[in-house]
Amino acid sequence: MKSIGILGSTGSIGTQALQIVDENINKYDISYLTCLNNYKLLSQQALHYRPKKVCIVDSSKEKQLSKLLKNENIEVYSGVSGLHELSSFRTDLLLNAIVGSDGMIPTINALKNNIQVALANKESMVMAGWIINDILKENNRRIIPVDSEHSAIFQCLTGEKVSNVRKIILTGSGGPFRTKNYNEFKNIEKKEALNHPNWQMGKKISIDSATMMNKGLEFIEAYWLFNLPKEKIDIIVHPQSIIHSIVEFTDGSMKCQMGYPDMEVPIRYAFSYPGRSNSSSRSFNFLENDKLTFESPDYEKFPCIKLAQEALKSGYSHQVVLNVANDIAVLKFLNDKISFTDIPKVIDKAISSHVSIDNPSIDEILELSEWTKEFITNEVINV
Repeated sequence: MKSIGILGSTGSIGTQALQIVDENINKYDISYLTCLNNYKLLSQQALHYRPKKVCIVDSSKEKQLSKLLKNENIEVYSGVSGLHELSSFRTDLLLNAIVGSDGMIPTINALKNNIQVALANKESMVMAGWIINDILKENNRRIIPVDSEHSAIFQCLTGEKVSNVRKIILTGSGGPFRTKNYNEFKNIEKKEALNHPNWQMGKKISIDSATMMNKGLEFIEAYWLFNLPKEKIDIIVHPQSIIHSIVEFTDGSMKCQMGYPDMEVPIRYAFSYPGRSNSSSRSFNFLENDKLTFESPDYEKFPCIKLAQEALKSGYSHQVVLNVANDIAVLKFLNDKISFTDIPKVIDKAISSHVSIDNPSIDEILELSEWTKEFITNEVINV
């Protein structure tokens, strides 16, 4: 049996991953589970899947969790330190489904301990892609991407030489505001922004999709994951979300991975890699989906894409600040502290105000992260 540890087991990716485990109880064994603060669901998961260890990052919920798991022979950890400790715990596969910047250190910890990582936390690569790639090279490892776009590219590149790639094309739906007049953006409410037309996702990534920062972060993630120059990475809007990404080769041929928008597919692929497993999901019907359309991103309406591309061009520390600033700006929008159109303004102000560092270490990345949080907390009222 393959042992799997899941970071972020109560979120959208984590719960879908556990459904796959339910369908394959003779293939997968759960080593540990973690969550931010949903101790009730985590306890239910722990009682069902019987992991050796669980961690709740919100330490104030540790007592409630421990009470629910009393005498169950399941070790309970808490806090960021507990999360970091579990991410180094031996398992065949670690699925990092943590939302935001907090997923970076667990990814690095797992890789340093030569643990195979299935990565749904794109922020790890955005904030520390240069460090992660050095670790991967040293251990002769590869990350298995779980983002639908990067999983698509990963599958299309299997058996191919990167030197034969002319370009990769990241597709995106354009989000809920693709056709909305920009003059109306200032009145966008979070309920609208959370209503993605194609995908069922958590709150943070839903807002990232609405601002199209998600595509910007994926642009940076692709750069680090596939070791391609940024000039060979394109973004195209594909409203139907059927083609998940495309690879064009030097001989003019192209490969794409396609299917209904369903995160079960890339999660299942990551779990069974390098093989494949059976799925009960419905087959794609071409006759019912006979119109696939494509268009260029609107960089004026969605400046977050350009912010991400410029951060990649400008240097490593710019990527760190971009990522952390976006985390905070999205949270402030969700808490009704800023407007939808303030999100890119907050990010831009943080990036332009930070002191650039050429090749930040892990400690310097963490310091930049703290600086960004403090800067936005103090300056956000002036956006």
